[in-house]
Amino acid sequence: MRQHRISVFLALLSMLWVGVLPAWGVNKDMVQLQTEVQQLKEQMTAMQTTFNERMGVMTSLVQQDADSLNKLVAAMGTLQAALQKQQVDAGAKSDQLSGQLQALNDTLDELKVRLAKVTKQLEDMQAAQQSLAAQQATQQAAADAAKNAPPPDVLYNNALRDYNGGKADIASQEFSDYVKFYPNTDLAGNSYYYLGEIQFKSGNYQQAVQSYDQVLQNFPSGTKAASAQLKKGFALVEAGKQDDGVTELRHLIQRYPHSPEALQARDRLRKLGVATRG
Repeated sequence: MRQHRISVFLALLSMLWVGVLPAWGVNKDMVQLQTEVQQLKEQMTAMQTTFNERMGVMTSLVQQDADSLNKLVAAMGTLQAALQKQQVDAGAKSDQLSGQLQALNDTLDELKVRLAKVTKQLEDMQAAQQSLAAQQATQQAAADAAKNAPPPDVLYNNALRDYNGGKADIASQEFSDYVKFYPNTDLAGNSYYYLGEIQFKSGNYQQAVQSYDQVLQNFPSGTKAASAQLKKGFALVEAGKQDDGVTELRHLIQRYPHSPEALQARDRLRKLGVATRG
């Protein structure tokens, strides 16, 4: 009986022990979990505190940066306004200086034009003075030479004698002296004619035409007028100006139809194969 009681007691004790063991294990786990939760809360609280502190620092830094940026923007705006004002002022001054410079350039151009005109007038005056001085010197030389020149009859006869004697160079100089010293005498026309003859014989037809023209223009009623027109026509033909020569010979025939020169003109026209009348 006693043994049975002991057995029952032991069984109850075992059951009690079995029931107590899980409860104690559960409590231990709970305590550990609560501890860990508490530690996690403390860590989160610490992290939140640290985060808040850092956020405060960052917020302060951001605010400071924002303030600095605003100040910088304001300073840049002020500087830009100052630069724009300087540019406007500089532009106004530049326009003013440009206008003044243009006015100076216009004045300078006007002065250049005036100076050029004055210079041209001075050059013309100098040229006129030089020309007048040259004319005076030439006239003086001609007057001096005329004082020493032979009498007109003597000079003309000497020139005609040398011409007939075949001394063309000497005769040419003497006839030239005659028309220079005595240009208004009747024998001046004859002297031009003989000068033309000397030039014609030497083949200088263009100068010969000019000498014959002197006779025709300045002494149209002289004794050598018809001969000068005839020889002018011949000189033009020889110079290759046949049409001009033919015209001159036809004028001669019309002007002096019964003269010996007209007969020579008709003969030359026949040889050229052209009619005596155009």
